[in-house]
Amino acid sequence: MSLEDLRLAIGVAARGSAKRQMALFVLAGACLGAASGVFETTFNNYLNDTFHLTAAQRGGLEFPRELPGFLTAVLSGALFFLVETRMAALCALGVAAGMIGIATHGDAWTTMLISTIVWSAGTHLLMPLQGGIGLSLAEKGKEATLLGRLGAVSTAATIIGCGFVWLAIDRWHLGYSRIFIGGAVAAVLAAIILAAMRVPSTKTKRKPFVVRREYRLYYALCVLFGARKQVFITFGPWVLIRCFGQKPDVFAKLWIVSALIGVLLRPALGRWIDHYGERKILMTDAAMMILVCLGYGFAERLGLGANAVRLVYLCYIMDQVLFGTGMARTTYVDKIAAKREDVSPTLSLGVSLDHAVSMSIPVLGGLVWMRYGYSYVFLGAACIALLNGFAASRMRSPHR
Repeated sequence: MSLEDLRLAIGVAARGSAKRQMALFVLAGACLGAASGVFETTFNNYLNDTFHLTAAQRGGLEFPRELPGFLTAVLSGALFFLVETRMAALCALGVAAGMIGIATHGDAWTTMLISTIVWSAGTHLLMPLQGGIGLSLAEKGKEATLLGRLGAVSTAATIIGCGFVWLAIDRWHLGYSRIFIGGAVAAVLAAIILAAMRVPSTKTKRKPFVVRREYRLYYALCVLFGARKQVFITFGPWVLIRCFGQKPDVFAKLWIVSALIGVLLRPALGRWIDHYGERKILMTDAAMMILVCLGYGFAERLGLGANAVRLVYLCYIMDQVLFGTGMARTTYVDKIAAKREDVSPTLSLGVSLDHAVSMSIPVLGGLVWMRYGYSYVFLGAACIALLNGFAASRMRSPHR
């Protein structure tokens, strides 16, 4: 066999291995998407029906729930000796453990709180890891395109989780315990698949912590995103539950609609990021978020009658769909990173900065809701979206 034949044989084997790793990663992302669909459509109603929280109490719960997000950089640094795929598998098990804890002992406040923190730790550590692994599998110049396709698969899988919740509530009349167990099973499957992956580029020794002055704009974007994100995660569903009396099956249906739109939109969004750049996409996202904020906050004051709740439905769906623009921040880091090994720890630090504000925003938002009404909570979120748009306008994305 000649050297050329050997080179070609190695190339074919490498491509085959890469395709297998990509298939495993897609399957793991689908399982995590299904688990997310179960948890996110159920958790707020579970809190309301089990503990009957006020808006201020619901906002206060976000501090411990989001604390693992704030500690993402620290937790990721502590596990730097694990390759990214193994660390992701461990995090998926954390997601499962948290959901099992809520399912089995969730009627006790302390157990619910501990289980939620465990779930949160797994979920938040997975955020930068999924982006880092996806970038390591991507073809140069098409990183956002690949992340968009991966996001579409994950979003499509949330339909399975939402469909399960819908059937569990409407048809099977299952309690919250069995619903959370269903989500935990999907997370365990994801952990098994991630543990089986072998991605050579993720075996590079990871840095425990990275802070660089050159990444300061990315840090600012993360802080602003964290502030606006947490308003919607905490108070968006709370508006529908407390002001419009919506049940878990409604949230499942809204997630299904959002997921169907996301399946179609995310691949296109990835292509747009690669073609137009991160700056234009994030500025457009900020402009649309201002409209969503105003819709959430003032739907009841527009004299729409029964259509007011439909406008809030639309805002909820748009909010879910626009979360897909977050891949623009991921690819921005990949472009400005001084070294490949800076990417994952920088993304982890971004999650920590995101949650440094998202832990406190719900507490403040709950107090504003109780004193002035929920409209002012979303008016504040609109101001944050405006600042986010200004920060995005300062982006300059070099091509690596």
